[in-house]
Amino acid sequence: MSDIIQLLPDHVANQIAAGEVVQRPASVVKELIENAIDAQASSIKLIIKEAGKTLIQVIDDGIGMSATDARMCFERHATSKIKSAEDLFSLGTKGFRGEAMASIAAIAHVELKTKQKTLDVGTHIKIEGSKVTAQEVCVTPIGTAISVKNLFYNIPARRNFLKSNGVELRHIIDEFHRVAMAHPGIRFEMLHNGNEVFNLPVSNHRQRIVNIFGGKMNEKLVPVTEETELVTVSGFTGKPEYAKRTRGEQFFFVNNRFIKSGYLHHAVTGAFEGLLKEKTHPSYFLFLEVDPKCIDINIHPTKTEIKFDDEHALYAILRATIKHSLGQFNVAPVLDFDRDATMDTPYDYKNKIAAEPKISVDRSFNPFASETSFESGASNSGGTQQTRSYQKPPTAEWESLYAGLASGLGETNDTAGFSSLQVEDTEETGSLFIESESQQTSNNVVFQLHRKYIVTTIKSGMVVIHQNRAHYRVLYEELLRNISMANAVSQQLLFPIELMFSSKEMVLFKILKEHLELTGFVFSEIKSTGLHINAVPSVLEKENVQELLEQLFADLEDEVPDSGFSQTDMLAKSMAARLAVKTGTLMEEAQQQYLTNSLFACTEPSVTPDNKPIFVTLSVDEFDKKF
Repeated sequence: MSDIIQLLPDHVANQIAAGEVVQRPASVVKELIENAIDAQASSIKLIIKEAGKTLIQVIDDGIGMSATDARMCFERHATSKIKSAEDLFSLGTKGFRGEAMASIAAIAHVELKTKQKTLDVGTHIKIEGSKVTAQEVCVTPIGTAISVKNLFYNIPARRNFLKSNGVELRHIIDEFHRVAMAHPGIRFEMLHNGNEVFNLPVSNHRQRIVNIFGGKMNEKLVPVTEETELVTVSGFTGKPEYAKRTRGEQFFFVNNRFIKSGYLHHAVTGAFEGLLKEKTHPSYFLFLEVDPKCIDINIHPTKTEIKFDDEHALYAILRATIKHSLGQFNVAPVLDFDRDATMDTPYDYKNKIAAEPKISVDRSFNPFASETSFESGASNSGGTQQTRSYQKPPTAEWESLYAGLASGLGETNDTAGFSSLQVEDTEETGSLFIESESQQTSNNVVFQLHRKYIVTTIKSGMVVIHQNRAHYRVLYEELLRNISMANAVSQQLLFPIELMFSSKEMVLFKILKEHLELTGFVFSEIKSTGLHINAVPSVLEKENVQELLEQLFADLEDEVPDSGFSQTDMLAKSMAARLAVKTGTLMEEAQQQYLTNSLFACTEPSVTPDNKPIFVTLSVDEFDKKF
């Protein structure tokens, strides 16, 4: 039998490697920006077109490459970061495997311009599908500019798996955030289709976080710092009252490299024990400095997972550090019954000298200047009678307001003015459901069981309805009908609501904007860091607007719908789930009746939009069998 094992051609091997390195346009952005950081760049510019499908360009002012290096960087396993196996255990750079550029060049049109400071001219290289089509001398600024065009042009199957532009852009912004936060000493710019998305100047870690997530983030941050022999911890956590139901603002950086670690995440959430509301997650931006010999970062192709030598000690240190920071800044309660919190000295004032108090005295003040007294007495032989009277001090001007009040109360013709006085008041209505006269006079018997179920009678027996799921179905069909027919009812706000969101959340908002307006939202001003809302849907309370929008953004990111119908369905599902009456809510009889009637008027009353049962029917025969 002939031999069947053979070596793969280079272009095939490169395409296989590209499957690990390049999953989507965001993967290319990550690799190119990290290479720019390794090249000691002080300014990095990212230019994106069509969410990276058409163009990804990274321009830096780093040290550049020679003509030979420019050609060699596209070869497999060609790298300047390591020279021996021992170097893998003392890595101080981002990239080290030498597969990124070769993999990218195998599935795209790549154009490279680079120049070193000591050279007068630079090098220009064009590559298509791992084949060098041109290499020539060019005039270019110091540094490197790499353009990646037509990603996956030679692998149509991979290109068809890419999501919509909005989804791919969100992934690019995620990677941009992770790199930009770890390197505040580098200036970053990002443009998408000619529009500026980010312009981050050189700053410190706190200012970089604020520049990325908006100005209101500054008041939410609690500093975290601790230095031990094993690890140096720095960064910030969010205050417990600002915890969100989503997990978008949670970042770990080890030696300025973003990582994901469920184990360390559990340490952080454990430090917030007892401080968070149910089903909420704290924000944190934590930077860990560890000896490179104590970690292994080559256990995952994307290098987002790291293996630590002593995870248990790191867990304990991280949890204790965050607890200490929360207590130090009076975020966490302190169980000390003998401690008087009013006597605490703020940390900002511990090194300041106390100012000497000054007392001013008005020595000319005479408390008896406006009051005189006199005594008059009369005595006779039968007894003594003494009368002491004081002069009344001058009446204040406010007493003139009551002039004539006593005489007016005694006259009947003035009392009519007070009796006809009308006070403006608002009519009290049910907060959840609309009552109608026909429903109030309904003969059906309804009652609430354990604030969770609604029980009502039918001809054949009894129906037990799950109130949360029933309201979920009613709201879902109402919202879906409003979006489809554009006949939603809006509740106009007396004062517009101003909400602040991150750039990533604003990208999600632009995807949902049209559908949100069909549900009843009215937006007056939309900026890169927030928006103004003039009206909300009639079924939504003003206080719940921010939480609802944040949850909608999270749902959109998780389900990543592409078609218009799926976006509409997802939005209706998400809004209905958040607005539905919760288990444990006490409902009036009229509200129970209205919910029951509305449920059985739905097109599909038996199951929720998630295909969960809404009610069960118990017949009289079933009751008879129990006795």
